[in-house]
Amino acid sequence: MPVHVERADLPGIGVRHDILTDEGRRLSVINFRDGGRELALADEDDPDRASETIVLTDDEATALSEVLGGSLILTQLAGLREQISGLFTEQIPVRADSPFVGRALGETKARTRTRCSIIAIVRDTGVLPAPEPADLLHSGDTLVAVGTREGLEHLVRIIAGR
Repeated sequence: MPVHVERADLPGIGVRHDILTDEGRRLSVINFRDGGRELALADEDDPDRASETIVLTDDEATALSEVLGGSLILTQLAGLREQISGLFTEQIPVRADSPFVGRALGETKARTRTRCSIIAIVRDTGVLPAPEPADLLHSGDTLVAVGTREGLEHLVRIIAGR
């Protein structure tokens, strides 16, 4: 079920977005006019008062959105796997000895050779959803791919250089 997000203008301050969790807690994201932002968790006894706030830098906000977005993609893919017979997802590590380290994703010819789609690249800096053929692969990346079991097994061998 979709989550309802309430928006409240805070005159002279900025904008607050509130989400009411399934546990009945209010989580707020406040975007200040000066560009700053913070997360606030409402007090359980007084929902109009924050029990805790966390100020986020630009880099922290970006990292948090990437982590949440990446985990959401993987959760949705897991659900998709259960819904569609014959379609699977795989997380494929790009090891340091892969022949594709430092090369463009398109050079793998993954879709043509395996009929699998690489739908995200997960790396230390976050998630790159819907990667393009020109995106470079790095040692330590994890490729998130969708396809048949046979196609995914073939893709694992290609990325490993076998």
